[in-house]
Amino acid sequence: MNTNFNLVIVIPCYNEAKRLKVNSYTNFLQNHKNVLIYFVNDGSTDTTNQVLEKIKSYTPTQVFLMNQPKNLGKAEAIRTGVLQCVNKFHTEKIAYLDADLSTSLEECVHISKNISETTYFAFGSRIAKLDSTIQRKLYRFLIGRTIATLISKQLQLKVYDTQCGCKVFKQSLSFLLFQDKFISRWLFDVELFHRLITIYERNQLKLLAKEIPLQSWHDTDSSKIPLSYFFKLWIDLRNIGKTYKNNRKQLVIQHETILK
Repeated sequence: MNTNFNLVIVIPCYNEAKRLKVNSYTNFLQNHKNVLIYFVNDGSTDTTNQVLEKIKSYTPTQVFLMNQPKNLGKAEAIRTGVLQCVNKFHTEKIAYLDADLSTSLEECVHISKNISETTYFAFGSRIAKLDSTIQRKLYRFLIGRTIATLISKQLQLKVYDTQCGCKVFKQSLSFLLFQDKFISRWLFDVELFHRLITIYERNQLKLLAKEIPLQSWHDTDSSKIPLSYFFKLWIDLRNIGKTYKNNRKQLVIQHETILK
């Protein structure tokens, strides 16, 4: 199996059989031979695995399937997938993306092109502009902007959209960010920013990271986040802030040790 790719995209899947766009995946892979897709089937109980096997059958050298025996949640599925990719493949960049392709694979590749000697991290941002097509339900937009504002204040960074499901990392940075388990199943993106701040400090991070406005993004009706989580979200956010503030010195020492 070829282990050399320009980009490896980790895609977590939990009961995604009805949402996986087989043609979108296969057409993309046939036109991007230097990209590998690493699916993490996170304990699905439907026919997700069969659909993933079908996708793999079209381009077997560009698709890798990892089956988790039980559901561990999106955060852990992505974390496990990224760490496996660091160990298995020679690649310049590792990304993660939502299985429903609300952000397209092509857009992910576009964002990945921003990774360079001076840019270690690039992520999509759902900023509605005159020349973009960002389709979000109004209530989700309003809730999302409220949450995003609070997250930005906690991070003390002017980030518009920490929660977009498309993020790309320089391979050398990936292990540092994903070696430890996350506190939250759903707000792990926020934790990634806290970890980046721990490693690079805010002023340096502004030079090493790029927030890229998406050209296209569409809202999906079948969100996996339960509505009840909205009430727990604030507790998670507070716990994340306290944990990374209190453990910052320990995290700095840990990361410096790995970098030596």
